[in-house]
Amino acid sequence: MPMETLRFDSRSVDDTEEFLSTAYTPMRIGGPVEDARVRISRHAVERLSVDRLSFGYDMAFDAHGLPGVCLISMHSGTLVDRTGGREQVYGPGDTFLLAPPGTPYRGEVRSARYTIAMFDPALLSGLDPSGTGAPVRLTGTRPLTPAAGRALGSAVAHLRDHVLGDASRPPTGLLVSTAAQHLAAMTLAALPHSARTDPVRADRTDATPATLRRALAWIDAHADRDVTLADIARAACVTPRALQYAFRRHLGTTPLAHLRHVRLQAAHRDLLAADPATATVTDIAMRWGFAHPGHFAAHYRTAFRTTPHTTLRRTDHPAG
Repeated sequence: MPMETLRFDSRSVDDTEEFLSTAYTPMRIGGPVEDARVRISRHAVERLSVDRLSFGYDMAFDAHGLPGVCLISMHSGTLVDRTGGREQVYGPGDTFLLAPPGTPYRGEVRSARYTIAMFDPALLSGLDPSGTGAPVRLTGTRPLTPAAGRALGSAVAHLRDHVLGDASRPPTGLLVSTAAQHLAAMTLAALPHSARTDPVRADRTDATPATLRRALAWIDAHADRDVTLADIARAACVTPRALQYAFRRHLGTTPLAHLRHVRLQAAHRDLLAADPATATVTDIAMRWGFAHPGHFAAHYRTAFRTTPHTTLRRTDHPAG
């Protein structure tokens, strides 16, 4: 899957304003500038992107709405959100929503370094547990709890460091879709949104063994594809929430955790069949949607009581 990359390094405020207006959304920069140095880099695949930004000065901004969900993780300095007359200040360690998609925003960046992750808002609706099909709207910008904020920050860092961090090694489609769904799921878990509704009785009564069997069969047949919670629920003819109830009630897990296990089993089979002279654990892991080598190894050890490298390099590999 081809990756788009761009870099911007300038000391001109006018050039920075033009670049930001082109790369993000039309905006105006205001305020006095002493150190005008700006560095920006972007890695993007389809409708998923991660940017690193560093501003050496305080910059006021007034911008149009963004088309995607824009999450910011602060590393140094501060960002002041003054959208809608409020004033919220974010500093190092904070991860938050800049503004709901399509909503104009304004504020100030104060000598800050931060990461921006943006993704298609349609991913949120695909994870809606109510299954209504209505678009999911994010209704707040700050995470519900500090723990939720830290988890959201970890998801942004995972995308930046392990999925879109190496332009010389473009990620596979399955890897990108898995990472995008993970980030969208963590966004829904962390932020206020319109789909936080109480379950209905049918969600519990539909959580039957038959529902589970349909879902398991569909997952086994489609684990190599871009799969969402909504896809599995449609195949099982229930709402996503009913599907989640069925997995918890009968298997003690979640649909997406089971999907990960099926993909882990597939990676295990590929490691057993691979030639250690030409194959690598990283390539096989990425083929099945595992971007973080450490996380893949940990899941693999739990499932198979050995390491993926040991499986690949076993002495009984058939001669080629």
